[in-house]
Amino acid sequence: MLKDKAYDYCVCYVSERLKRIQHQINELETALTSETKSSAGDKHETGRAMIQLEREKLGQQLSELEKTQQLLSKVPRNKAFQAVGLGSLVVTDFYIYFISISSGEFKYNSKSIYCISAGTPIGKLVFGKSEGDIFHFNNKPIKILTIH
Repeated sequence: MLKDKAYDYCVCYVSERLKRIQHQINELETALTSETKSSAGDKHETGRAMIQLEREKLGQQLSELEKTQQLLSKVPRNKAFQAVGLGSLVVTDFYIYFISISSGEFKYNSKSIYCISAGTPIGKLVFGKSEGDIFHFNNKPIKILTIH
């Protein structure tokens, strides 16, 4: 249940970011259109160039987000894990981690679940580990209690 809630949180996170980027792209398109209709000379060209640079930056963000969305779609939802892998809910003696995409902290019923990718420092440390294994982060031993 907790794993499903964490997965749903990640889906909402990606969806909200996608909406925000699309909205910003639409605003830039509107600004570019109005910039074309107004100013003249160097000021006009500088304004268009700035808008174009911003649009390229948003395009890169959109591309990265689409890759994140593809990765999230590959997260197994009902798999039993012997070792930590993509889609694992890892309960340690300090924190709970959901190995999927980096989308921050998710709170559910007074529990904090950290949604992280396998490429994060903690993700790299726990990947492939089993229940009972200990890893060290910031010179602190952390024990894996369960993997779901």
